[in-house]
Amino acid sequence: MYQLSLNALTEAAFLTQYWQKKPLLIKQGFQDFSDPLSPEELAGLAMEENIESRIVTNHDNHWDAHHGPFEDFSLLTEQHSTLLVQAVDHWHPRAATLLEPFRFIPNWRIDDLMVSFSTPGGGVGPHLDQYDVFIIQGQGKRRWRVGMPDASLKQFAQNKSLLQVEQFEAIIDAELEPGDILYIPPGCPHEGYAVENALNYSVGFRAPDQKDLLSSLADHLIDSELGTQRYNDPDLTIRDSLGEISSQDKGKIRTMLESVLHNSEIFDEWLGRTLSEPKHEMDLAPLDPPLSVESLLEDITPEDILVRSGGVRALYQVTTQAVLLSVNGQNFALPLEVLPAVKKLTDQNNTPMSALLDCIDCLEFKQTLTTLINDGSFYIEDWV
Repeated sequence: MYQLSLNALTEAAFLTQYWQKKPLLIKQGFQDFSDPLSPEELAGLAMEENIESRIVTNHDNHWDAHHGPFEDFSLLTEQHSTLLVQAVDHWHPRAATLLEPFRFIPNWRIDDLMVSFSTPGGGVGPHLDQYDVFIIQGQGKRRWRVGMPDASLKQFAQNKSLLQVEQFEAIIDAELEPGDILYIPPGCPHEGYAVENALNYSVGFRAPDQKDLLSSLADHLIDSELGTQRYNDPDLTIRDSLGEISSQDKGKIRTMLESVLHNSEIFDEWLGRTLSEPKHEMDLAPLDPPLSVESLLEDITPEDILVRSGGVRALYQVTTQAVLLSVNGQNFALPLEVLPAVKKLTDQNNTPMSALLDCIDCLEFKQTLTTLINDGSFYIEDWV
């Protein structure tokens, strides 16, 4: 298990002083760092159809981006090239453990682990991200420059899938060695180039914008056949101008839309689904044959460990009447008395079955747990 050090800062102090405020170089954030996977394993993942990958090259100031899956790696030249693989935590359990030290940030904000391998001079060029990221240096060395947000900086597209930014003034200019970590807030320009063959691990965070949320809410209303209230105006009177949308009209429409957001049942159901929905394919293994609710405790012992599968997003909300558990876009309404068990399932990756026994008597919880084990979201691991 990786242990995170934040330059002698407490997690609370880091959040107060740096989170979404300014970048931070964390020397030896992971002491005696050991890579969780090899470049060869990363290349193997990039050959898979269901895994998102790219190779970016920058030869003679000419940038190219090629999308996987890759049958061979002739594009990954000895210099000026980078292989990037998205959502590696979904497919590689050991690599997924790199996310755990950053879970002092709420789980719903953590997105995925992107891993890159670069040859000397390789990178993706100076660019901006609109989300927080921790970049962990693995094997090799990489030089990084990071600046503060600057609205005057111009962005331009090297090609359709490679957006870069013009040169910027750096407040961090450093060579990272294995175990060093770079925290970069949203909007901070940054660029990194490998000094020698290098592995990097990027812990990214979700930051949906308004259009993403509104689009997701509209989809939820359509799928659930909700939001069917129509505009009405029984108090309509004769007007001087027929072409105007009056302030009263606008107020009624705004109120009609806001009523959806103020409907707690609709809002909570939608929020749980959208925030727990994974963006990438997952490596889940449904149980075969499946467990039955009746035989759950016969097939599982208190000494067993319940493990959340890599990339599974498990979140919860507490309402006045229930605990709403959301797992990978699916909601489960559970009685309030099982909240301690729900916290264990969502706060930690590994949960001893003995810690859940008090709630197993609850039929709804027992049914939900059986469903999550059968669909592969969680799996049983022997303690021994």
